[in-house]
Amino acid sequence: MSSRLANAILATLLGAVAVCLSGCSSYVPHVFEARGVPVKTLKPTAEDVAAAEKARLQQEKDIAAMASVTGNLAFTERRGTPEYLIGPGDVLKITYWEGAKSTEHLAEVRADGKISYAFMDDVPVSGRTVGELHEALMEGLKQYIRAPRLEVVVKEYRSKTVLLFGQINKISPGPSGPGKYPLKGKTTVLDLIVSAGGPVTGRGGAYTGTGQTQVVVGDEGGNADLRNVELLRRGRRYTLNLYDVMFKGDVGQNVILDAGDMVTVPELPVFGERVYVLGEVNAQGIYRLKDASDLLASLSLAGGPTRLAVKSDIKIIREYQERKGDPQILSASYDDITKRGDIAQNVALRNGDIVWVPRILIGDVNEWITNTLPLLDYLLKPASYRDAYGDNQNLRFLKY
Repeated sequence: MSSRLANAILATLLGAVAVCLSGCSSYVPHVFEARGVPVKTLKPTAEDVAAAEKARLQQEKDIAAMASVTGNLAFTERRGTPEYLIGPGDVLKITYWEGAKSTEHLAEVRADGKISYAFMDDVPVSGRTVGELHEALMEGLKQYIRAPRLEVVVKEYRSKTVLLFGQINKISPGPSGPGKYPLKGKTTVLDLIVSAGGPVTGRGGAYTGTGQTQVVVGDEGGNADLRNVELLRRGRRYTLNLYDVMFKGDVGQNVILDAGDMVTVPELPVFGERVYVLGEVNAQGIYRLKDASDLLASLSLAGGPTRLAVKSDIKIIREYQERKGDPQILSASYDDITKRGDIAQNVALRNGDIVWVPRILIGDVNEWITNTLPLLDYLLKPASYRDAYGDNQNLRFLKY
């Protein structure tokens, strides 16, 4: 995509956010003055609370269900130990011992899930563990050989794979970085990332996966956004916080992978902490927090308010990105700062703050935020928007 086309698309989206007053969902904030004193608390309806709780419980239930061994295509538990399930395409090495002499035989599992070995044709192996296959082959050989000695291992794992994309280190020797990886048994999301080279990250602590491979994964520095790792499974998307796994012991987020899963480790913002300046300014966009540390600085970087701006009713949306609770809305007057010297209204900005310069006076703040937040989702968090407001992959926003 050319930079001209990308800029045109961004401008269109920013324009839509600035003027569209249609909404798809309700999300209730607290409203604050510039000094941070609540001027109005918007109470969520009983329906809002019930819907939010239902969604939260369903997400927890879905993630918890992923920990179940039952139904996993890659492994099963046999006598309390996870064992790989053989499938078509896997290459097996079968070693027959006769005294001190050994004979090796390589057998690739056919598409029908069977192999042939020695005197036995069409032995069903798909869905069996190595231990179960060993027992079956031993029983078959006993019909021809007294006390056979046999060893069975998986030489090449091919039948079950996962895809890994995003901010993954490329190291050598061995395969690493983004790509397709075989599942060799019970494997968690963090095990996969570690075995593939680890996240692209700065200095920090270490993690030892189930395979006892230790690599440095860092704390909160570097390029990998481990708070928002995306798992796509059978058409559904889940967001996993791997920092909670590593530093808070929340193992429930460290999902056990299944065949066909796709894991994406997104990139942190290129320039780190940032603020968004939207609405009636001359240059809507994203700016470094260190350059836009307060309201006046951010508006200056954005070219100042336009002639259509309602400069007395600027809003700062805070804690929108985290969504740990209700977002806060701070109100400030550009005219009071610049013409009356009320520097208390020159709000000190924080990472993720959204400065909104309206075109019309905002009367009902509850209605305004209800209509505005879905558009911010669409612009700033398109994946979340798609999951929250989408309908069979068709974004409802596009219908308005």
